[in-house]
Amino acid sequence: MSGAAVDSATGRPHIRVGIGGWTFAPWRGSFYPPGLAQAKELHYASRQLTAIEVNGTFYSTFRPATFAKWHDETPDGFMFSLKAHRLVTHRRVLATAGDAIARFVGSGIAQLQGKLGPIVWQFMPSKRFEEADFEAFLALLPREVDGRRLRHALDVRHESFATPAFIALARRYGCVPVCTDSEKFPAMADAEADFAYLRLMRSQADIPTGYTPEAIAQWAAGVRAWTGGERPRDVFVYFINGAKERAPAGALELLRQLA
Repeated sequence: MSGAAVDSATGRPHIRVGIGGWTFAPWRGSFYPPGLAQAKELHYASRQLTAIEVNGTFYSTFRPATFAKWHDETPDGFMFSLKAHRLVTHRRVLATAGDAIARFVGSGIAQLQGKLGPIVWQFMPSKRFEEADFEAFLALLPREVDGRRLRHALDVRHESFATPAFIALARRYGCVPVCTDSEKFPAMADAEADFAYLRLMRSQADIPTGYTPEAIAQWAAGVRAWTGGERPRDVFVYFINGAKERAPAGALELLRQLA
């Protein structure tokens, strides 16, 4: 599961910047134009941003037709990251998740076609790093669905994962630790990973863009570092949680600074 998806026009890796979901009442009249029909919100959001992390797949199983509809409503180049269903990751013994993984991957996500971004496997904050069980889980993750390569992002949230053993294990199975900017969860990152997956969770309500423009500039510099150098890689950045009402403005500011 290595290598970045290079833009055929520029020869560069892709940078995707977005938000979590697209249905949120406080965005109506601020991010979304007044009077925009809710049925048009994905259409609008996907033309302002370049990616969305879908949280609904964490709680519910969607039909293939739904994924196909999302594909058809969004422009070329847009991508969806999908949170895997919680029945997969919220269990005491991860090695027993094989059937749940197969159900999620086989639920129709392939209908997103080239708009299918990384799958996010989010674990409970209380879930500790148990190397043998975690390796057994990683061995269950499929490398492709319907001939399309899958990319796996591991959102681990317990401090016991802050160990070289976890990073080495993720590398061995071609998976990428999620880098979370949060007051509650440890920041995980792997400079050698095949792509970068960032979840920015410190948005503040009293800052119009959630993060200050100066802080966003620092993240922009990090994004450029990932996509440049001798080993350029794709980057996914999501403004998510924190003061959620500010997330679209933060994503738009990062896109502006990266332009």
